[in-house]
Amino acid sequence: MNGLIQKGEVAYGWFLKAVNSLQSPFLLLIRVYWGWLFLQSGIGKFGHIDKVVSFFTDLGIPAPTLNAYFNASLETIGGILLILGLASRLIAVPLLINMIVAYITADREAFTSFFSESGKFFAADPFPFLLVSLLVLIFGPGKFSVDTLILAYRKKHAPATVAAASN
Repeated sequence: MNGLIQKGEVAYGWFLKAVNSLQSPFLLLIRVYWGWLFLQSGIGKFGHIDKVVSFFTDLGIPAPTLNAYFNASLETIGGILLILGLASRLIAVPLLINMIVAYITADREAFTSFFSESGKFFAADPFPFLLVSLLVLIFGPGKFSVDTLILAYRKKHAPATVAAASN
């Protein structure tokens, strides 16, 4: 019986190793795909800024022109940063807030139906963008990112910097 348990533990260990090796490619795929969609959305807003300002005005958003340009800039820059995996967790915070505001202002019914009719919440346009922002915030960009390259560079050069600073 112990041999069977040990074999099961070894097999489970292999399974975990295989599944864990998919984390970074999955995060890369998520970041690039949804980063591209954020980028396209931001560029689209810039291309039709008058319609965005009108929509924001209809929703009662204060300073609709300023907020339209802010929103377009956030989505454009946020999309680029997500694609690169640069400052990923930092940019995920304003993108997440932006999607929550989108729910509250443009999809209030879907937002308030989270517990009563969750299908409406999950089918709303902001949901996948909110989910991606949350995933990147919690799990980070993965190994295939500029953030990871910067971290590796800093780790490699940190001892030399500390030693030079102490002299």
